[in-house]
Amino acid sequence: MSFAELINTLKPAIYDWEQKLNGLDNELSSNRKNSQNRSIRQIVGHMVDSASNNTHRIVHLQYRESPVDFPNYATYGNNDRWIAIQNYQHENWEDLVQLWKYAHLHFLHVVGAIDPDKLNQQWKADENEFVSLKEMVLDFPLHFQLHLSEINQLITNTK
Repeated sequence: MSFAELINTLKPAIYDWEQKLNGLDNELSSNRKNSQNRSIRQIVGHMVDSASNNTHRIVHLQYRESPVDFPNYATYGNNDRWIAIQNYQHENWEDLVQLWKYAHLHFLHVVGAIDPDKLNQQWKADENEFVSLKEMVLDFPLHFQLHLSEINQLITNTK
């Protein structure tokens, strides 16, 4: 998938999901939990964190010496700490949905502006794991879709 295809695929999904998320009531967005014990609100917040962290990685990877060493928010339980510290569970739902929308739209904007000469720059994802800028961007839709699928499952699960 090219970056242009990635952008053209994700952008309509963002607008579609904005409508779906805005249509959820408080009980549904707050009380149904996935296998990680996250509510829809917390999943949406985690997606904001992912878009934000990946945006920062894209920027840093284009001007810093490779490999870049970032704090890894996604391992060792740190992403759950981010969710808790930012208190997504109690954030105004409409505000959170808009934050989600605009964090992802901005991420796509930044993807569209990547210097092709920087695609092989790497960041240190873990002790012995290095990820290139290109790999990170191309992996993003999988992460995005994974969490939308989790949300969809919670929406359609009538327990």
